[in-house]
Amino acid sequence: MRILITGHTGFKGSWLSLLLNEMGHEVSGLALEPESQSNFEVSRVAEVINNDIRGDIRELNTVAKAVERANPEFVFHLAAQPLVKEGYRNPKYTYEVNVNGTLHILESLQNSPNVKGLLVITTDKVYANNTNTKRAFTEEDPLGFGDPYSTSKAMADLLTQSWMQNSRIPIGIARAGNVIGGGDFGANRLIPDLIRDAQVSRKTQIRYPKSVRPWQYVLDCLGGYALQMQSILSGESNILNFGPDHGDYYEVEQVANSVSKRIEGCGWEKDPEMHPHEASFLTLDSSKSMKLLKWNNKYSLEDTLDKTSDWYRFYVQGVDMSRFSRNQVKEYLK
Repeated sequence: MRILITGHTGFKGSWLSLLLNEMGHEVSGLALEPESQSNFEVSRVAEVINNDIRGDIRELNTVAKAVERANPEFVFHLAAQPLVKEGYRNPKYTYEVNVNGTLHILESLQNSPNVKGLLVITTDKVYANNTNTKRAFTEEDPLGFGDPYSTSKAMADLLTQSWMQNSRIPIGIARAGNVIGGGDFGANRLIPDLIRDAQVSRKTQIRYPKSVRPWQYVLDCLGGYALQMQSILSGESNILNFGPDHGDYYEVEQVANSVSKRIEGCGWEKDPEMHPHEASFLTLDSSKSMKLLKWNNKYSLEDTLDKTSDWYRFYVQGVDMSRFSRNQVKEYLK
């Protein structure tokens, strides 16, 4: 099947490209240039991309031309400004990318005759969480607003739900939590920050060490997306959560301590600075995905941290990460 991924040069997009290629699909991508240090570059993901298109999803004409060139049968929309802290720093850009970019994807697919389905990726942070309710969110819970990033993704989610009402193709929405795995070099992300700081013998400053997040291995999450694609192609428009198993939630400091035990030189301390508000407790109820798609997480948090730590250790040692990343995908698909 011909598949177009927006944001294919990003962390999740690059892994999704490898996964879908290994599953036998023809993958094209639309994204900005990859960062100088990225999984896309390190794992040589471009080798599996049929149409490797560079462009800004804030430009409708760029998106329309990319869709025409790739001529996809299915589209995964991952392209986004994905960071809470960057959302505070640059809210205008965050809203333009996350809201207008999603609208441009929805509009462009209206005139693409061969597209049979679309999956829009949002986030666990779309849910109304102003009181930090300590329970797992279900797909029926109301969406809310908060920091610019979370609000922009909730807006994109609502926009997509509105579009679903009259779309000629089935559309799905996937909401996932804190995805971790090798090849993430993003700024202000826990494990990449620990790895970078360890290389210069510095302790990582952590803003909210007691915050609880739904940590999940990247391929477990993307495996759910691939199953949701099949559901959408069967004609089902759906909204699904993808997170760790019920009760399998951990504080930021627990994950930081586990990584520090696995990778020499990693360490952390609480950041003494004041920071903008972030939800202190975020968990997802994924029972709907488990029932509808027969999906489940293959890896526990300990397995996830083992695989993630192995990736970074071998990367630092100069191993061929292209082969290593592909082997992790093959192992997952077994």
